[in-house]
Amino acid sequence: MFSIAKRIIDFSLSLVTLVGLSVVLFILCLVIKLDSPGPILFKQKRIGKDKKEFEILKFRTMKIDTPNDMPTHLLKKPDFYITKTGKFLRKTSLDELPQLVNILKGDMSLIGPRPALWNQYDLIEERDKYKANDVLPGLTGLAQISGRDELPIEVKAKIDGEYVQKKSLILDTQIFIKTVFSVLKSDGVKEGINADNKDA
Repeated sequence: MFSIAKRIIDFSLSLVTLVGLSVVLFILCLVIKLDSPGPILFKQKRIGKDKKEFEILKFRTMKIDTPNDMPTHLLKKPDFYITKTGKFLRKTSLDELPQLVNILKGDMSLIGPRPALWNQYDLIEERDKYKANDVLPGLTGLAQISGRDELPIEVKAKIDGEYVQKKSLILDTQIFIKTVFSVLKSDGVKEGINADNKDA
């Protein structure tokens, strides 16, 4: 019952948000295209439910000569690769909006563990201990409101496992509300070699 209700909410809210923000999304697409050469959307292989791979969508925030499949924290000079528009998009998390399409497709949920890169073997293995790879990954999750980029992998995986054990619509609502405040304050966002778990 929980899974059905969660899917209905995911699909409905994602569709409404995409339609409601259509003008904003168009403007962002235009700005990204004018800011630097390359595609508007960035596609990257991620790990989904039951460790099945899927292509996550983001607004492109990096230059086209950025090394592929490398988390931003492993780049020695991330500022060199991040575009001017990209800095704003990453700080405000607006680069994540295209993932609403992933949610519509059923690759992701609004709430769940953030999908790991296909080559983040340490995080994937650690999540196996807590069955955190057995659920749909989310646009945001319990770990994101508990420290985001500042969390060590072991701690992040444990928190993801805590979500799996306690998941409910009430918990999802609490995470969603706290995420909004975290984004507004840019809590836990880091870039560069010291940002242990920043998504690329």
